[in-house]
Amino acid sequence: MNADELGTGQRWVSEPTLAERFLGDPRVRQARSQLLSVLAEYQAGLTSVRQADPALRADYEQLLDQFSELRGGALYYPYLGSGLGNVALVELADGSVKYDLIGGIGVHGLGHSHPELVAASLDAALRDLVMQGNLQQNVESVQVSRLLVEMACQQGAKLVHCFLSTSGAMANENALKMVFQKHYPADRLLAFEGCFMGRTLALAQVTDRAAYREGLPQTLAVDYVPFFKAQSPQASTEQALATLRRHLGRYPGQHAAMCFELVQGEGGYYPGDRPFFVALMRELKRRGVAVVVDEVQTFGRTSQPFAFQHFGLDEYVDVVTVGKLTQLCATLFTEEYRPRPGLISQTFTAATASIFAARAILTRLRRGDFFGPQGRVAQIHQRFVERLEGIGQRHPGWVQGPYGIGAMIGFQVFDGSAELTRRVLRELFDAGVIAFQAGANPARVRFLPPVGAIRDKDIDAACDILEQTLARVVAAASPGA
Repeated sequence: MNADELGTGQRWVSEPTLAERFLGDPRVRQARSQLLSVLAEYQAGLTSVRQADPALRADYEQLLDQFSELRGGALYYPYLGSGLGNVALVELADGSVKYDLIGGIGVHGLGHSHPELVAASLDAALRDLVMQGNLQQNVESVQVSRLLVEMACQQGAKLVHCFLSTSGAMANENALKMVFQKHYPADRLLAFEGCFMGRTLALAQVTDRAAYREGLPQTLAVDYVPFFKAQSPQASTEQALATLRRHLGRYPGQHAAMCFELVQGEGGYYPGDRPFFVALMRELKRRGVAVVVDEVQTFGRTSQPFAFQHFGLDEYVDVVTVGKLTQLCATLFTEEYRPRPGLISQTFTAATASIFAARAILTRLRRGDFFGPQGRVAQIHQRFVERLEGIGQRHPGWVQGPYGIGAMIGFQVFDGSAELTRRVLRELFDAGVIAFQAGANPARVRFLPPVGAIRDKDIDAACDILEQTLARVVAAASPGA
């Protein structure tokens, strides 16, 4: 470990620690190099979509049935990975190979078996502590926290603190505890209609989906504000601002924060715009209500590392949460929202492997040409737009859109009914492309590609499979089929 890694400008000790000597041992370095070399050899066998091996089918289906019974419900897809992939491609335990364009709903930002992540995991396996937490953390936790703070503050935000956690839901829970403590006795929240914030007992109350809290007791009082409508930006801004003021007037001094999802992911990939957000955030600031931004899905997928930076909202944000693509999760906050001792604490903040993976991903995003109007994120978006619009032009009525922003792509297939969308998704999975559903009335297909590694040829191949799949669905629905 060198001085740059610690960020202190000085070594902690004059001589290398035993850990440093162990990790620098030529035998360790050689073994690591050999493992990565062997990985590359086997990844070379994963270059395109492949159908399942019939000889593995029976055992695979038995495993799926066992797992469904153990977990108390069937998996959305019959997906059990083999443990090997090649960035955008992933091998399943039935021998099939598929393009993964959903990545665990945005988790796998570098795809599958990416050499940098495998190397990071090997390094983590050689460190003490499998899990790091409240009482015991290694120096890499400092490094990751510093990276997140530096990236968050690069355009003027004052998010100078970072608390690591194991999940996006926990990061959001911590955010809510901070704002409630700061604004006590205020006990209400504001959020957007159609928002998704998580599935914990508290967050299920914020998420605007009644089915997700069926049978649960009410834990929070939440007042909803209509979200931005791109077809009527000024009118929707005025409507949202009027609704916000009505809630604030009805419950004076009782709102601790408003939760902002700047791009509604589960809602169907609906982005807002800067004037809309600024109008609401200025009103909240004037009333002393905290601005909490949920970036668990948007981080790393817009023209800037954070979506609040993309929309130029740095001066307004008080608390911001990240997760998914970062592997570990975190709550970033200003000095004003520093919690009092005892409010937030976790036995586990993350696995050491997750911390190392996060450091590798953040470093790659920071050093690579991913952001800005011509960055890789913009290029990925444009490639998908061109291919999806091409399908729509060749086959009117098959595809509407695309929608979304950056590396969050949504589109409607056919009439947008939930039933037909699910059918397309199942057919697409069988054909070799993994996607997911978003929104309702209409439903949309959504892609969350591995932004840190996907190639143009991967996008093209996946879109070719999509077009072929839609053609089969149309043919099967034709009279006499």
